[in-house]
Amino acid sequence: MTWDTIFLLVNYWAFAGWIALAFLPRGPKILATILYAGVFLLCLAYTVMIVGFLSGGIDAGGPGGGDFTTLAGVMKLFDSPGGATLGWTHYLAFDLFTGMWIARDADNKGFNRIVQFPFLFLTLMVGPVGLLAWLIVRERRARAQAKA
Repeated sequence: MTWDTIFLLVNYWAFAGWIALAFLPRGPKILATILYAGVFLLCLAYTVMIVGFLSGGIDAGGPGGGDFTTLAGVMKLFDSPGGATLGWTHYLAFDLFTGMWIARDADNKGFNRIVQFPFLFLTLMVGPVGLLAWLIVRERRARAQAKA
């Protein structure tokens, strides 16, 4: 399987999780499905790739090498199709998990789906921006619920 194919598969898999999160009813079964069929499988794919890279069992398809201690080292890690796919899978898994937390938190605080949608979309597109926006918006209601 090529890195392009793996990249597309993880993209489509994550997008399916986001569609379910945004538009399906959020009962326990749907949320568990998103968590385990979505986030868990993305994390598993990431784990297989990172273990394969570190053990030398999977070729990243590029120059290889690099480290997490310098900017140049991180740039070298991402300077291959496998490294870029690995990094992208990391983002997809954590953004979907964060989106689930936002959705559940918003449901618990009584925000309707229309209000939630922009935060979920921002988290899908630019993860930390969506999370930051949600943390700012939720604060007043969270404090009010804590006093009650």
